[in-house]
Amino acid sequence: MSGERSMTMKRVLTSTLVSALFIMAFAPVTGALAEELRVPVGSQADRSDQNVPRVGTTQASVKASWGQPASIEGPIGHPPISQWNYGNFVVYFENDRVIHSVLTPQR
Repeated sequence: MSGERSMTMKRVLTSTLVSALFIMAFAPVTGALAEELRVPVGSQADRSDQNVPRVGTTQASVKASWGQPASIEGPIGHPPISQWNYGNFVVYFENDRVIHSVLTPQR
């Protein structure tokens, strides 16, 4: 009886494995598909035309040129990163220097 049960289990496991491999081999791979996002050239911002702080500018210089930000977040982490929100753009600082300026999307 034990031999029959062992053979039955082997058949069940083998058929289950074969079925799983068949499904994986021929099923469409939906996770690998992506949509293409197209942004019309006229709606892309040219950073050279934007009046935002440049990389390396000090916090004092940013405040002197653009005034007090609407809000300040941070600093957090090591090195300390903070962000100043000016409404139409956000300035990111590492310590006292600008590392990036990001335009706020117009909605």
